[in-house]
Amino acid sequence: MSATFTEPTASPLLHLLGQGVDLASERGVECTGELPSPSDPALVERARAAREALGDRAFVLGHHYQRDEVIAFADVTGDSFKLAREAAARPDAEFIIFCGVHFMAESADILTSDAQRVILPDLAAGCSMADMAAIEQVESAWAELSALLDMQDVTPVTYINSAASLKAFCGRHGGIVCTSSNAETVLRWAFERTRRVLFFPDQHLGRNTALRMGITNDQMPVWDPFAEELGGHDEATYQRSRVILWQGHCSVHQVFRPEHVHQFRQRIPDIRILVHPECPQEVNDLADISGSTGKIIKTIQQAPPGSHWAIGTELHLVQRLKNEFPQLDIHFLSPMVCMCATMYRIDLAHLCWSLENLQAGNPVNTIHVDEETAHSALVALERMLAIS
Repeated sequence: MSATFTEPTASPLLHLLGQGVDLASERGVECTGELPSPSDPALVERARAAREALGDRAFVLGHHYQRDEVIAFADVTGDSFKLAREAAARPDAEFIIFCGVHFMAESADILTSDAQRVILPDLAAGCSMADMAAIEQVESAWAELSALLDMQDVTPVTYINSAASLKAFCGRHGGIVCTSSNAETVLRWAFERTRRVLFFPDQHLGRNTALRMGITNDQMPVWDPFAEELGGHDEATYQRSRVILWQGHCSVHQVFRPEHVHQFRQRIPDIRILVHPECPQEVNDLADISGSTGKIIKTIQQAPPGSHWAIGTELHLVQRLKNEFPQLDIHFLSPMVCMCATMYRIDLAHLCWSLENLQAGNPVNTIHVDEETAHSALVALERMLAIS
């Protein structure tokens, strides 16, 4: 199947997405085709044979949150920022197979040439956070705010975990893209140009980053796209604002709570708490270290043997770190199982299916961003790459 990703329209259901929503149904995408059985004992060999046959024609990118069976086939693993750079740095690869989610594959399509094709093994692999800010909602918020503020003095900043249309919006309005690893650098860039920032879709990354820069909570109202008017606040609130946050969050990192931190500290007094900045402020403030996926991995790589760690990020990554560093005492911060359910949709069966179809000359699940959107989104992405 060859398909073009179509962005969903805004709906309260998407606003309230949890772990088990069928994103394929939400987007009207039919994932047809004969997938190999995930219990096929020859599945690994089939995938390996197809991968070897493709050789340098294909390049496989694997996000850190993917399951191990998929990561085993990745030429490069990384977070969103690293994989965006890697996609742009592979001009000779005919096919970029992105084992991640839809917004990542879109960014890869924007950053690669027209001669290259980006493949997402399962089109239903979405991102609940990205779906919490639809383009029509952001455009509506911008229009409402323009009645109160000088929008020439507002820089829109979108987290890379967003649809291409939102990156294009930033490109058209003098804005920029950020990642969890460069959010502070991006905000400083923005404040050199304007007094205010509109930050979407993840309120927690925006808040935690701005707090480190000395901006206070009373200067960071949260825009509720479902409020009857003005995002749920009055004019005076926006007049004193520095960062206008969007009411969005990561379903994975939202589950970590302060009581989880307190319980670990009570049980293991010398434990170190390491969390992702997509966690809520009350968790981020209690952590010893807060940082991007890349920073989390680097911190564990450099940790002294015998040290104790509780990590607040996606379960597959934490388990992989636990297995790779047995000399450390590593725990998952939450008592509940918490994985990126949409990322989890990409399994070895889907990857094998994609590889075998490419080998047969039948690319499936190709991601294509229209030229106008791609052009404006590239402006915002290149601003980010230039300062990072």
